[in-house]
Amino acid sequence: MSTVAAAYTQNNALNEELDELASICRNTLSIMSALNAGYISHEKIKDALSDLAVEIVHLHAHSDGLQDLINDEIGKNG
Repeated sequence: MSTVAAAYTQNNALNEELDELASICRNTLSIMSALNAGYISHEKIKDALSDLAVEIVHLHAHSDGLQDLINDEIGKNG
């Protein structure tokens, strides 16, 4: 996670989770780009799929409770 979360909202917890989500998405897109780059060795495919599996677990862990943080923020400003 970056040391300074983007200032999406006044809610620091939500900002940190959104910053982490952005990082996970960037990493996932980078892995997908590598997989779609054309011919890569079977070993590199296995490495990329392993990295992708890690990002999926990371996404799952960081998305738990995120919807509640978002809903709370919407409720405060709505």
